[in-house]
Amino acid sequence: MGADTIDHGYLSPFSWRYGSSEMRELWSEVEKRKRWRRVWVALAEAQTEAGLVTAEQVTDLREHVNQIDIARAHEIEAEIHHDLMAEVRTYAEQCPVGGPIIHLGATSMDVEDNVDAARQRDALDIVLNRLRDLLAVFAEQIEQWADVTCIGWTHLQPAEPTTVGYRLATYAQDLLADYEDLQRVRDTLRGKGIKGAVGSGASYTLLLDGTDLTVGDLEARIMEALDLPAFPIAAQTYPRRQDWALLSALSGLGGTLYRFAFDLRLLQSPAFGEWSEPFGKKQVGSSAMPFKRNPIKAENLDSLGRLVAGLPRIAWDNAAHCLLERTLDDSGNRRTIIPEAFLAVDHMLITARRVVAGLVIDEQAIESNMARYGTFAASERVLMASVRAGADRQEMHEVIRENSMEAWKDVRAGKDNPLADLLAANARMTAHLTVDEIRSLMDASGYVGDAPERARAMAGAIREALR
Repeated sequence: MGADTIDHGYLSPFSWRYGSSEMRELWSEVEKRKRWRRVWVALAEAQTEAGLVTAEQVTDLREHVNQIDIARAHEIEAEIHHDLMAEVRTYAEQCPVGGPIIHLGATSMDVEDNVDAARQRDALDIVLNRLRDLLAVFAEQIEQWADVTCIGWTHLQPAEPTTVGYRLATYAQDLLADYEDLQRVRDTLRGKGIKGAVGSGASYTLLLDGTDLTVGDLEARIMEALDLPAFPIAAQTYPRRQDWALLSALSGLGGTLYRFAFDLRLLQSPAFGEWSEPFGKKQVGSSAMPFKRNPIKAENLDSLGRLVAGLPRIAWDNAAHCLLERTLDDSGNRRTIIPEAFLAVDHMLITARRVVAGLVIDEQAIESNMARYGTFAASERVLMASVRAGADRQEMHEVIRENSMEAWKDVRAGKDNPLADLLAANARMTAHLTVDEIRSLMDASGYVGDAPERARAMAGAIREALR
Protein backbone atom coordinates (compact mmCIF):
# COMPACT_ATOMS: atom_id res chain seq x y z
CA MET A 1 0.00 0.00 0.00
CA GLY A 2 1.70 3.17 -1.20
CA ALA A 3 1.89 6.47 0.65
CA ASP A 4 -0.09 8.14 -2.12
CA THR A 5 -3.01 5.81 -1.47
CA ILE A 6 -2.94 6.53 2.25
CA ASP A 7 -2.55 10.27 1.87
CA HIS A 8 -4.87 10.97 -1.04
CA GLY A 9 -7.30 8.08 -1.48
CA TYR A 10 -10.16 6.87 0.68
CA LEU A 11 -9.17 3.88 2.77
CA SER A 12 -11.87 1.87 4.52
CA PRO A 13 -11.18 1.28 8.23
CA PHE A 14 -11.99 -2.36 7.54
CA SER A 15 -8.95 -2.61 5.29
CA TRP A 16 -6.58 -1.98 8.20
CA ARG A 17 -8.23 -1.09 11.53
CA TYR A 18 -11.08 -3.52 12.18
CA GLY A 19 -11.03 -7.27 11.84
CA SER A 20 -8.19 -9.76 11.65
CA SER A 21 -5.68 -10.16 8.85
CA GLU A 22 -7.15 -13.64 8.34
CA MET A 23 -10.62 -12.24 7.69
CA ARG A 24 -9.33 -9.38 5.54
CA GLU A 25 -7.36 -11.80 3.38
CA LEU A 26 -10.43 -13.98 2.87
CA TRP A 27 -12.39 -10.97 1.56
CA SER A 28 -9.53 -9.54 -0.49
CA GLU A 29 -9.69 -8.99 -4.25
CA VAL A 30 -6.80 -11.39 -4.75
CA GLU A 31 -8.56 -14.21 -2.88
CA LYS A 32 -11.81 -13.58 -4.72
CA ARG A 33 -10.13 -13.79 -8.12
CA LYS A 34 -8.20 -16.93 -7.18
CA ARG A 35 -11.47 -18.56 -6.26
CA TRP A 36 -13.14 -17.39 -9.47
CA ARG A 37 -10.34 -19.09 -11.36
CA ARG A 38 -10.81 -22.31 -9.38
CA VAL A 39 -14.43 -22.39 -10.52
CA TRP A 40 -13.31 -22.00 -14.12
CA VAL A 41 -10.81 -24.84 -13.63
CA ALA A 42 -13.53 -27.04 -12.11
CA LEU A 43 -15.86 -26.17 -15.01
CA ALA A 44 -13.17 -27.06 -17.55
CA GLU A 45 -12.33 -30.31 -15.76
CA ALA A 46 -15.96 -31.39 -15.85
CA GLN A 47 -16.21 -30.44 -19.50
CA THR A 48 -13.29 -32.69 -20.40
CA GLU A 49 -15.55 -35.66 -19.65
CA ALA A 50 -17.88 -34.46 -22.40
CA GLY A 51 -15.03 -33.95 -24.83
CA LEU A 52 -15.53 -30.19 -24.88
CA VAL A 53 -12.17 -29.33 -23.35
CA THR A 54 -8.77 -31.03 -23.61
CA ALA A 55 -6.56 -32.10 -20.74
CA GLU A 56 -3.88 -29.72 -22.01
CA GLN A 57 -6.27 -26.80 -21.72
CA VAL A 58 -7.15 -27.72 -18.13
CA THR A 59 -3.47 -28.07 -17.26
CA ASP A 60 -2.79 -24.62 -18.67
CA LEU A 61 -5.59 -23.10 -16.61
CA ARG A 62 -4.44 -24.89 -13.47
CA GLU A 63 -0.86 -23.66 -13.86
CA HIS A 64 -1.95 -20.02 -13.89
CA VAL A 65 -4.74 -20.15 -11.32
CA ASN A 66 -2.81 -18.11 -8.74
CA GLN A 67 -1.24 -15.64 -11.17
CA ILE A 68 -3.51 -12.74 -10.25
CA ASP A 69 -2.83 -9.44 -12.01
CA ILE A 70 -5.27 -6.92 -10.61
CA ALA A 71 -3.67 -3.98 -12.40
CA ARG A 72 -4.23 -5.65 -15.79
CA ALA A 73 -7.77 -6.67 -14.84
CA HIS A 74 -8.62 -3.09 -13.84
CA GLU A 75 -7.14 -1.82 -17.08
CA ILE A 76 -9.45 -4.11 -19.07
CA GLU A 77 -12.44 -3.34 -16.84
CA ALA A 78 -11.99 0.38 -17.49
CA GLU A 79 -12.72 -0.40 -21.15
CA ILE A 80 -15.44 -3.06 -20.94
CA HIS A 81 -17.10 -2.14 -17.59
CA HIS A 82 -17.50 -5.74 -16.42
CA ASP A 83 -15.25 -6.96 -13.61
CA LEU A 84 -15.70 -10.68 -14.09
CA MET A 85 -15.18 -10.56 -17.85
CA ALA A 86 -12.10 -8.42 -17.23
CA GLU A 87 -10.74 -11.24 -15.08
CA VAL A 88 -11.65 -13.78 -17.78
CA ARG A 89 -9.63 -11.83 -20.33
CA THR A 90 -6.72 -11.33 -17.92
CA TYR A 91 -6.68 -15.06 -17.21
CA ALA A 92 -6.98 -15.88 -20.90
CA GLU A 93 -3.98 -13.69 -21.74
CA GLN A 94 -1.92 -15.78 -19.33
CA CYS A 95 -3.19 -19.10 -20.72
CA PRO A 96 -2.43 -19.43 -24.45
CA VAL A 97 -3.72 -23.01 -24.52
CA GLY A 98 -6.63 -22.93 -22.10
CA GLY A 99 -7.64 -19.30 -22.50
CA PRO A 100 -10.15 -19.82 -25.34
CA ILE A 101 -12.40 -22.11 -23.27
CA ILE A 102 -12.53 -20.16 -19.99
CA HIS A 103 -16.13 -19.59 -18.82
CA LEU A 104 -17.57 -21.84 -21.55
CA GLY A 105 -21.36 -21.98 -21.20
CA ALA A 106 -21.34 -20.06 -17.91
CA THR A 107 -22.92 -16.85 -16.75
CA SER A 108 -21.22 -14.53 -14.27
CA MET A 109 -23.23 -15.68 -11.26
CA ASP A 110 -22.35 -19.34 -11.91
CA VAL A 111 -18.92 -18.18 -10.79
CA GLU A 112 -19.53 -15.28 -8.42
CA ASP A 113 -22.38 -16.70 -6.36
CA ASN A 114 -20.62 -19.99 -5.73
CA VAL A 115 -17.48 -18.15 -4.67
CA ASP A 116 -19.51 -15.81 -2.46
CA ALA A 117 -21.18 -18.72 -0.67
CA ALA A 118 -17.86 -20.54 -0.20
CA ARG A 119 -16.23 -17.44 1.27
CA GLN A 120 -19.20 -16.89 3.57
CA ARG A 121 -18.84 -20.44 4.84
CA ASP A 122 -15.12 -19.96 5.48
CA ALA A 123 -15.80 -16.63 7.17
CA LEU A 124 -18.40 -18.29 9.40
CA ASP A 125 -15.80 -20.86 10.42
CA ILE A 126 -13.57 -18.01 11.60
CA VAL A 127 -16.46 -16.40 13.47
CA LEU A 128 -17.55 -19.68 15.05
CA ASN A 129 -14.02 -20.44 16.26
CA ARG A 130 -13.73 -16.99 17.83
CA LEU A 131 -17.14 -17.37 19.42
CA ARG A 132 -16.11 -20.72 20.87
CA ASP A 133 -13.09 -19.06 22.45
CA LEU A 134 -15.26 -16.28 23.89
CA LEU A 135 -17.79 -18.73 25.30
CA ALA A 136 -15.01 -20.72 26.95
CA VAL A 137 -13.74 -17.57 28.67
CA PHE A 138 -17.26 -16.69 29.77
CA ALA A 139 -17.63 -20.16 31.30
CA GLU A 140 -14.46 -19.62 33.34
CA GLN A 141 -15.62 -16.22 34.59
CA ILE A 142 -19.12 -17.49 35.40
CA GLU A 143 -17.72 -20.23 37.60
CA GLN A 144 -15.26 -17.89 39.29
CA TRP A 145 -17.96 -15.37 40.22
CA ALA A 146 -21.00 -17.64 40.61
CA ASP A 147 -21.29 -17.10 44.38
CA VAL A 148 -20.38 -13.41 44.61
CA THR A 149 -23.53 -11.50 45.50
CA CYS A 150 -24.15 -8.10 43.95
CA ILE A 151 -27.11 -5.79 43.78
CA GLY A 152 -29.38 -6.33 40.81
CA TRP A 153 -30.81 -3.45 38.82
CA THR A 154 -34.16 -3.13 37.05
CA HIS A 155 -35.19 0.09 35.30
CA LEU A 156 -31.68 1.24 36.29
CA GLN A 157 -32.91 1.26 39.88
CA PRO A 158 -31.56 -1.02 42.62
CA ALA A 159 -33.59 -4.22 42.85
CA GLU A 160 -33.03 -7.61 44.49
CA PRO A 161 -29.54 -9.10 44.68
CA THR A 162 -28.12 -11.46 42.10
CA THR A 163 -24.61 -12.80 41.63
CA VAL A 164 -21.86 -11.63 39.33
CA GLY A 165 -21.68 -15.09 37.79
CA TYR A 166 -25.41 -15.22 37.18
CA ARG A 167 -25.31 -11.87 35.39
CA LEU A 168 -22.43 -13.09 33.25
CA ALA A 169 -24.46 -16.21 32.49
CA THR A 170 -27.25 -14.10 30.96
CA TYR A 171 -24.85 -12.88 28.26
CA ALA A 172 -23.32 -16.33 27.79
CA GLN A 173 -26.73 -17.94 27.35
CA ASP A 174 -27.49 -15.54 24.49
CA LEU A 175 -24.05 -16.09 22.99
CA LEU A 176 -24.66 -19.84 23.04
CA ALA A 177 -27.93 -19.28 21.16
CA ASP A 178 -26.03 -17.11 18.67
CA TYR A 179 -23.48 -19.90 18.25
CA GLU A 180 -26.23 -22.40 17.46
CA ASP A 181 -27.87 -19.99 14.98
CA LEU A 182 -24.61 -19.31 13.18
CA GLN A 183 -23.75 -23.01 13.06
CA ARG A 184 -27.14 -23.71 11.52
CA VAL A 185 -26.63 -20.97 8.91
CA ARG A 186 -23.17 -22.30 8.16
CA ASP A 187 -24.43 -25.85 7.70
CA THR A 188 -27.22 -24.79 5.34
CA LEU A 189 -25.25 -22.38 3.13
CA ARG A 190 -25.55 -23.24 -0.56
CA GLY A 191 -24.11 -21.95 -3.77
CA LYS A 192 -26.06 -21.20 -6.91
CA GLY A 193 -24.73 -24.25 -8.63
CA ILE A 194 -24.12 -24.34 -12.38
CA LYS A 195 -27.40 -23.30 -13.96
CA GLY A 196 -26.72 -20.60 -16.54
CA ALA A 197 -28.23 -17.21 -17.22
CA VAL A 198 -31.73 -17.68 -15.77
CA GLY A 199 -31.22 -20.96 -13.94
CA SER A 200 -32.66 -23.18 -16.67
CA GLY A 201 -29.32 -24.69 -17.68
CA ALA A 202 -30.13 -24.05 -21.35
CA SER A 203 -26.57 -23.16 -22.39
CA TYR A 204 -25.16 -26.28 -20.78
CA THR A 205 -27.89 -28.45 -22.27
CA LEU A 206 -26.87 -27.20 -25.70
CA LEU A 207 -23.17 -27.78 -25.03
CA LEU A 208 -23.73 -31.28 -23.68
CA ASP A 209 -26.08 -32.40 -26.43
CA GLY A 210 -24.83 -35.70 -27.80
CA THR A 211 -22.47 -36.35 -24.87
CA ASP A 212 -22.77 -38.77 -21.98
CA LEU A 213 -23.17 -35.94 -19.41
CA THR A 214 -26.37 -34.23 -18.33
CA VAL A 215 -26.54 -30.72 -16.92
CA GLY A 216 -27.14 -32.27 -13.52
CA ASP A 217 -24.04 -34.42 -13.90
CA LEU A 218 -21.96 -31.37 -14.83
CA GLU A 219 -23.24 -29.39 -11.88
CA ALA A 220 -22.66 -32.27 -9.47
CA ARG A 221 -19.04 -32.72 -10.57
CA ILE A 222 -18.25 -29.02 -10.31
CA MET A 223 -19.92 -28.52 -6.93
CA GLU A 224 -18.15 -31.62 -5.59
CA ALA A 225 -14.84 -30.13 -6.71
CA LEU A 226 -15.78 -26.89 -4.94
CA ASP A 227 -16.97 -28.87 -1.87
CA LEU A 228 -20.17 -26.81 -1.84
CA PRO A 229 -23.82 -27.90 -1.96
CA ALA A 230 -26.07 -26.14 -4.46
CA PHE A 231 -29.62 -24.86 -4.30
CA PRO A 232 -31.89 -27.17 -6.28
CA ILE A 233 -33.66 -24.09 -7.66
CA ALA A 234 -31.95 -20.81 -8.53
CA ALA A 235 -32.58 -18.19 -11.18
CA GLN A 236 -29.62 -16.07 -12.24
CA THR A 237 -28.45 -15.83 -8.60
CA TYR A 238 -28.85 -17.96 -5.54
CA PRO A 239 -31.89 -16.83 -3.53
CA ARG A 240 -30.93 -13.58 -1.84
CA ARG A 241 -32.92 -14.63 1.20
CA GLN A 242 -29.79 -16.56 2.16
CA ASP A 243 -27.89 -13.28 2.57
CA TRP A 244 -30.65 -11.96 4.81
CA ALA A 245 -30.52 -15.09 6.99
CA LEU A 246 -26.74 -14.83 7.21
CA LEU A 247 -26.68 -11.15 8.14
CA SER A 248 -29.55 -11.59 10.57
CA ALA A 249 -27.57 -14.25 12.44
CA LEU A 250 -24.47 -12.05 12.49
CA SER A 251 -26.60 -9.14 13.64
CA GLY A 252 -28.03 -11.28 16.44
CA LEU A 253 -24.52 -11.99 17.68
CA GLY A 254 -23.72 -8.30 17.40
CA GLY A 255 -26.76 -7.51 19.54
CA THR A 256 -25.65 -9.84 22.31
CA LEU A 257 -22.16 -8.36 22.34
CA TYR A 258 -23.69 -4.88 22.26
CA ARG A 259 -25.79 -5.57 25.36
CA PHE A 260 -22.83 -6.93 27.29
CA ALA A 261 -20.73 -3.92 26.31
CA PHE A 262 -23.48 -1.44 27.18
CA ASP A 263 -23.90 -2.99 30.63
CA LEU A 264 -20.14 -2.90 31.11
CA ARG A 265 -20.12 0.80 30.28
CA LEU A 266 -22.76 1.39 32.95
CA LEU A 267 -20.98 -0.74 35.54
CA GLN A 268 -17.66 0.99 34.81
CA SER A 269 -19.11 4.43 35.55
CA PRO A 270 -18.27 5.78 39.03
CA ALA A 271 -21.96 5.66 40.01
CA PHE A 272 -21.71 1.86 39.88
CA GLY A 273 -17.98 1.20 39.87
CA GLU A 274 -18.30 -2.59 40.02
CA TRP A 275 -16.85 -3.80 36.72
CA SER A 276 -14.30 -2.36 34.33
CA GLU A 277 -12.55 -3.39 31.17
CA PRO A 278 -8.78 -3.95 31.25
CA PHE A 279 -6.81 -0.71 31.03
CA GLY A 280 -3.17 -0.67 29.92
CA LYS A 281 -0.46 0.97 32.01
CA LYS A 282 0.33 3.42 29.22
CA GLN A 283 -3.21 3.69 27.84
CA VAL A 284 -4.51 7.24 27.30
CA GLY A 285 -8.13 7.77 28.31
CA SER A 286 -8.57 11.31 27.03
CA SER A 287 -6.53 13.87 25.09
CA ALA A 288 -7.78 16.64 27.38
CA MET A 289 -8.29 14.92 30.74
CA PRO A 290 -5.35 12.73 31.78
CA PHE A 291 -7.29 11.16 34.68
CA LYS A 292 -9.92 9.54 32.44
CA ARG A 293 -10.38 5.75 32.17
CA ASN A 294 -12.93 5.72 29.38
CA PRO A 295 -14.49 2.33 28.44
CA ILE A 296 -13.17 2.58 24.90
CA LYS A 297 -13.29 -1.15 24.16
CA ALA A 298 -16.91 -1.45 25.25
CA GLU A 299 -17.80 1.72 23.32
CA ASN A 300 -16.09 0.28 20.24
CA LEU A 301 -18.17 -2.89 20.59
CA ASP A 302 -21.35 -0.83 20.69
CA SER A 303 -20.28 1.34 17.76
CA LEU A 304 -19.60 -1.62 15.48
CA GLY A 305 -22.70 -3.39 16.80
CA ARG A 306 -24.88 -0.54 15.60
CA LEU A 307 -23.37 -0.86 12.15
CA VAL A 308 -24.02 -4.61 11.97
CA ALA A 309 -27.58 -4.11 13.23
CA GLY A 310 -28.51 -2.09 10.14
CA LEU A 311 -27.20 -4.50 7.52
CA PRO A 312 -29.98 -7.13 7.54
CA ARG A 313 -32.41 -4.47 6.35
CA ILE A 314 -30.33 -3.95 3.21
CA ALA A 315 -30.18 -7.70 2.65
CA TRP A 316 -33.97 -7.86 3.15
CA ASP A 317 -34.42 -5.28 0.40
CA ASN A 318 -32.07 -7.19 -1.89
CA ALA A 319 -34.10 -10.37 -1.40
CA ALA A 320 -37.53 -8.77 -1.65
CA HIS A 321 -36.65 -6.60 -4.65
CA CYS A 322 -34.99 -9.33 -6.71
CA LEU A 323 -37.51 -9.05 -9.54
CA LEU A 324 -38.31 -12.01 -11.76
CA GLU A 325 -35.12 -13.90 -12.59
CA ARG A 326 -32.71 -11.21 -11.43
CA THR A 327 -32.00 -7.50 -11.08
CA LEU A 328 -28.60 -5.91 -10.52
CA ASP A 329 -29.61 -3.46 -7.80
CA ASP A 330 -28.09 -5.68 -5.11
CA SER A 331 -24.63 -5.86 -6.67
CA GLY A 332 -23.09 -2.64 -5.40
CA ASN A 333 -24.18 -2.97 -1.79
CA ARG A 334 -23.34 -6.69 -1.55
CA ARG A 335 -19.71 -5.80 -2.25
CA THR A 336 -19.63 -4.07 1.13
CA ILE A 337 -22.39 -5.31 3.45
CA ILE A 338 -21.30 -8.95 3.55
CA PRO A 339 -17.53 -8.55 4.02
CA GLU A 340 -17.96 -5.63 6.39
CA ALA A 341 -20.50 -7.54 8.50
CA PHE A 342 -17.94 -10.33 8.90
CA LEU A 343 -15.06 -7.94 9.56
CA ALA A 344 -17.06 -6.00 12.14
CA VAL A 345 -18.21 -9.12 13.98
CA ASP A 346 -14.70 -10.59 13.76
CA HIS A 347 -13.31 -7.48 15.43
CA MET A 348 -16.08 -7.47 18.03
CA LEU A 349 -15.34 -11.07 19.01
CA ILE A 350 -11.60 -10.43 19.30
CA THR A 351 -12.25 -7.36 21.44
CA ALA A 352 -14.92 -9.04 23.57
CA ARG A 353 -12.65 -11.96 24.39
CA ARG A 354 -9.93 -9.60 25.59
CA VAL A 355 -12.43 -7.68 27.67
CA VAL A 356 -14.01 -10.75 29.28
CA ALA A 357 -10.66 -12.46 29.90
CA GLY A 358 -9.32 -9.30 31.56
CA LEU A 359 -12.56 -8.22 33.22
CA VAL A 360 -11.87 -6.36 36.46
CA ILE A 361 -14.41 -7.01 39.23
CA ASP A 362 -14.23 -4.57 42.16
CA GLU A 363 -15.53 -6.55 45.11
CA GLN A 364 -15.21 -3.57 47.44
CA ALA A 365 -17.49 -1.51 45.22
CA ILE A 366 -19.90 -4.45 45.01
CA GLU A 367 -20.01 -4.71 48.81
CA SER A 368 -20.49 -0.96 49.12
CA ASN A 369 -23.47 -1.01 46.73
CA MET A 370 -24.90 -4.02 48.53
CA ALA A 371 -24.65 -2.17 51.83
CA ARG A 372 -26.26 0.91 50.32
CA TYR A 373 -29.06 -0.73 48.35
CA GLY A 374 -29.30 -4.40 49.34
CA THR A 375 -31.11 -3.53 52.53
CA PHE A 376 -34.05 -2.27 50.50
CA ALA A 377 -34.27 -5.55 48.63
CA ALA A 378 -34.07 -7.53 51.88
CA SER A 379 -37.18 -5.79 53.15
CA GLU A 380 -39.18 -8.24 51.01
CA ARG A 381 -37.93 -11.02 53.28
CA VAL A 382 -39.16 -9.08 56.31
CA LEU A 383 -42.55 -8.61 54.66
CA MET A 384 -42.97 -12.32 53.98
CA ALA A 385 -41.70 -13.37 57.41
CA SER A 386 -44.01 -10.95 59.23
CA VAL A 387 -47.05 -12.19 57.32
CA ARG A 388 -46.12 -15.79 58.09
CA ALA A 389 -45.99 -14.69 61.75
CA GLY A 390 -49.60 -13.48 61.52
CA ALA A 391 -49.28 -9.85 60.41
CA ASP A 392 -51.54 -8.12 57.89
CA ARG A 393 -49.68 -8.07 54.58
CA GLN A 394 -51.01 -4.65 53.53
CA GLU A 395 -50.15 -3.07 56.92
CA MET A 396 -46.60 -4.45 56.84
CA HIS A 397 -46.16 -3.29 53.24
CA GLU A 398 -47.06 0.24 54.32
CA VAL A 399 -44.71 0.10 57.31
CA ILE A 400 -41.82 -0.93 55.06
CA ARG A 401 -42.73 1.67 52.42
CA GLU A 402 -42.86 4.54 54.92
CA ASN A 403 -39.56 3.60 56.52
CA SER A 404 -37.92 3.00 53.12
CA MET A 405 -38.77 6.53 52.03
CA GLU A 406 -37.09 7.84 55.17
CA ALA A 407 -34.06 5.64 54.58
CA TRP A 408 -33.72 6.88 51.00
CA LYS A 409 -33.17 10.41 52.31
CA ASP A 410 -30.06 9.28 54.16
CA VAL A 411 -28.80 7.17 51.26
CA ARG A 412 -29.11 10.10 48.85
CA ALA A 413 -27.22 12.24 51.35
CA GLY A 414 -24.36 9.75 51.26
CA LYS A 415 -25.06 8.26 54.66
CA ASP A 416 -25.34 4.59 55.60
CA ASN A 417 -28.67 2.92 54.90
CA PRO A 418 -30.69 3.07 58.18
CA LEU A 419 -33.63 0.91 57.06
CA ALA A 420 -32.72 -2.08 59.26
CA ASP A 421 -32.52 0.17 62.31
CA LEU A 422 -35.81 1.88 61.45
CA LEU A 423 -37.70 -1.40 61.08
CA ALA A 424 -36.12 -2.89 64.20
CA ALA A 425 -37.38 0.14 66.14
CA ASN A 426 -40.90 0.08 64.69
CA ALA A 427 -43.47 -1.23 67.18
CA ARG A 428 -45.86 -2.49 64.50
CA MET A 429 -43.05 -4.59 63.05
CA THR A 430 -41.66 -5.89 66.36
CA ALA A 431 -45.15 -6.99 67.33
CA HIS A 432 -44.60 -9.91 64.94
CA LEU A 433 -40.82 -10.31 64.65
CA THR A 434 -38.00 -9.93 67.15
CA VAL A 435 -35.28 -7.35 66.64
CA ASP A 436 -32.73 -10.09 65.98
CA GLU A 437 -35.04 -11.70 63.41
CA ILE A 438 -35.50 -8.37 61.65
CA ARG A 439 -31.77 -7.67 61.53
CA SER A 440 -31.01 -11.16 60.28
CA LEU A 441 -33.65 -10.92 57.57
CA MET A 442 -32.31 -7.52 56.49
CA ASP A 443 -29.00 -9.09 55.47
CA ALA A 444 -29.51 -9.54 51.73
CA SER A 445 -26.15 -11.13 50.98
CA GLY A 446 -27.66 -14.60 50.72
CA TYR A 447 -30.93 -13.56 49.12
CA VAL A 448 -30.08 -14.90 45.66
CA GLY A 449 -32.17 -18.04 45.42
CA ASP A 450 -30.53 -20.68 43.25
CA ALA A 451 -28.68 -18.17 41.05
CA PRO A 452 -25.23 -19.64 41.82
CA GLU A 453 -26.33 -23.16 40.87
CA ARG A 454 -27.98 -21.95 37.67
CA ALA A 455 -24.88 -19.98 36.74
CA ARG A 456 -22.62 -22.99 37.17
CA ALA A 457 -25.07 -25.10 35.20
CA MET A 458 -24.86 -22.64 32.32
CA ALA A 459 -21.06 -22.83 32.39
CA GLY A 460 -21.39 -26.61 32.19
CA ALA A 461 -23.85 -26.37 29.30
CA ILE A 462 -21.42 -24.17 27.41
CA ARG A 463 -18.58 -26.63 27.87
CA GLU A 464 -20.82 -29.47 26.76
CA ALA A 465 -21.87 -27.56 23.63
CA LEU A 466 -18.26 -26.79 22.73
CA ARG A 467 -17.07 -30.41 22.89
